[in-house]
Amino acid sequence: MSRRALVTGATGGLGLALVAALVEAGYAVRASGRKPEALERLRAMGAEPFGGDLLDQTDAACRDIDVVFHAAALSSPWGPDADFELANVELTRRLLAAARRAGVDGFIFVSSPSVFARWGDQTGLTEDSPPNPKPLNAYSRTKGEAERLVRAADAPGFRTVSLRPRAIIGPDDAVLLPRILKLVKKGRFPLFRGGKALVELTDSRDAARAFLLADQHRETAGGQVVNITSGRPLPISDLVRRLGETLGVEVRIVPLPLALGQVLSVASEAISRLLPGQPEPMLTPYTLSTLAWSQTFDLSGAKRLIGYEPRYDAVETAMAVAPKLAERA
Repeated sequence: MSRRALVTGATGGLGLALVAALVEAGYAVRASGRKPEALERLRAMGAEPFGGDLLDQTDAACRDIDVVFHAAALSSPWGPDADFELANVELTRRLLAAARRAGVDGFIFVSSPSVFARWGDQTGLTEDSPPNPKPLNAYSRTKGEAERLVRAADAPGFRTVSLRPRAIIGPDDAVLLPRILKLVKKGRFPLFRGGKALVELTDSRDAARAFLLADQHRETAGGQVVNITSGRPLPISDLVRRLGETLGVEVRIVPLPLALGQVLSVASEAISRLLPGQPEPMLTPYTLSTLAWSQTFDLSGAKRLIGYEPRYDAVETAMAVAPKLAERA
C-alpha cells in the first residue's frame, strides 16, 4: 500500500513542487490549499484536493493519513501579529494534535531560516547555530515558536522533522523572485554595503526532495531541524545583474548608506504601526537584514541527518524562470 500524505499549503510554490514529487514517488496525496485554480491543478496532478479553512478542519484533513507535510503559513515581512500567531502557531498546534489523534506516524514541518535573521553577517550556519533571541518580525518569531512546538512533539511512533529551506526558487514562486524582478525591470536596484551580502537560493525541486528524504529518515532525524539550500552562495549584486542580463535590462546598482537604512527601517516600522490600517513600511528591519548582510549555511548536517545534497543550481533555475515571473511582477 502506498504511503498516504497530507500536504498543507499545497497551492504555494513549495507545496506544488512537493505534491509533484510525492505523486512521482508513489505517495497518495491529499492537498490542502486556499487557491481554487491551483486546487484543480493539483487534482490534475493526481492529488485529492482539500479546500476551505484548515484551522477548523484539521481532524478531517488528517483522517487516514500516514504523514503530514505542513507547509501552510502566513509568509510576509509585515502584518498584524495576531494573524501570524493564528496562521503559523495555532494552526501548527491544532494540526499536531489532530495528527496524533489520527495515528499519523510522521510530521514534516516547513520551518524557516528567517529565525536566524539579524543585523550582521552569518556564514556557515549549522543546525546548532542559535536563532536570533530577538526576532526581527512576527513571521520569524512565529515560525520559531511553531518549530519548537513541532520538535517538542516528537515521540516514538510520531516522528517530527523540521526543515528550513532558504529562498526557494521555482516556476511557481510568488514571493521572493517577483519582488526582486519588479525592481530589476526598473533598471535601478538600491543596495546596501555595495551589494556584497551573500545569498543562497534553493531550487524548489531540491526543497521538495529534502522533505521526502525527511520522511524516509524520520526515525533517525526525529526531533531534529535541518537547514536546506543549494549550497552555492553569491553576492546579491551579482544575482541582480544576472537577472537584468536575462531580461535584457541594464541594471544600475544604487548604493545606499547602511546607517541610513538602519534608521529608515526602524522609523518606517514605528510610523506604520501608528497609521490607520498599519500599511507595510517602505523598509523593515527584517528586509534590511536580508539585503545588507550575508546568510549562508553548512549543509553537512543535512547530509548526515537525511542524506540531502543539492542536485540543481538554483541560480540557473532563477534565470530560467525569470522571464515568465517578470511578466507577473
